[in-house]
Amino acid sequence: MNAHFSDVHSDLQGDLKKIPQFTFASWNLWLIRMLTNLQPKPKMPEDLIIENRFILSSKSNHRIRLRVYRPKLAPTKIPVLLWIHGGGYIIGKPEMDDSRCIQFVRETGIVVVSVDYRLAPKHPFPIPLEDSYDALKWVHAHASELGVDPARIAIGGASAGGGLAASLVQLAVDRQEVKPIFQLLVYPMLDDKTVDRTDVADKVYFNWNVNSNRFGWESYLAAKAGTTNLPAYAVPSRRMTLASLPPAWIGVGTLDLFYDEDAAYAQRLKHDGVKCDLFVVEGAFHGFDVFGASQVVRVFQNAQIEALRRYLLPATELA
Repeated sequence: MNAHFSDVHSDLQGDLKKIPQFTFASWNLWLIRMLTNLQPKPKMPEDLIIENRFILSSKSNHRIRLRVYRPKLAPTKIPVLLWIHGGGYIIGKPEMDDSRCIQFVRETGIVVVSVDYRLAPKHPFPIPLEDSYDALKWVHAHASELGVDPARIAIGGASAGGGLAASLVQLAVDRQEVKPIFQLLVYPMLDDKTVDRTDVADKVYFNWNVNSNRFGWESYLAAKAGTTNLPAYAVPSRRMTLASLPPAWIGVGTLDLFYDEDAAYAQRLKHDGVKCDLFVVEGAFHGFDVFGASQVVRVFQNAQIEALRRYLLPATELA
């Protein structure tokens, strides 16, 4: 790790020293989940309403929890962002992104609905994706109750949640029941074939390494990563054409294992005629924005806020 520490952005080196470096595996998954659940929650803001809603899965009797973040004082028919948390497809819950979702609502005035989808390996593909799709349909069907505009629905997520968001956008476009108008993909986990790249195998990747990546993908796919003929929507990068998808914002650091696959997906979107903003942070590792409040983190967060405003809010609402 020390040989590569100097490559980390100077604003982030202090944060990196505080992050425990470990590899996700079947033997320690229970412990990581327990530690994740023990993380302190941010103080609930007085200017927002945060509540949990429960909906029934369309394919089982499972109750899917949705965490809804709304401004206390807001006009009706405002945009809504369906948010999907990260965690390698194997850990996580909406509360881990409370601070992020609160910031989205506070800075833009939109509503955010975060999905507590079921996790692999107990619940592999397509269960997490279908849970997310059920949430998307519920948001659209209950737009009036939520005070949101069903014509201004965005889908976003971070890490594995960004991968799920990308797949969900593809699924929604094909099923034609809900039409998302924007996708916000924060260092998304898009390509299972990265686990077999020999040029990254020996490199040091802070916070999410090659072995963790293999475990996450194979837990989610219930198959060997890189397997041919995977089902549609299992891996977003496997889609043959990205034409007809809504505009995208993709943000990633150069020291992130997902950097190459994210840049490639952004390039493919542009090649297929989809507007895509690729925001690259030099010297940033995976999840760097979660662990500190440095200037480089604020710039990264502000870029997401500006993208949400640009694609969801007309000029009259920004005035």
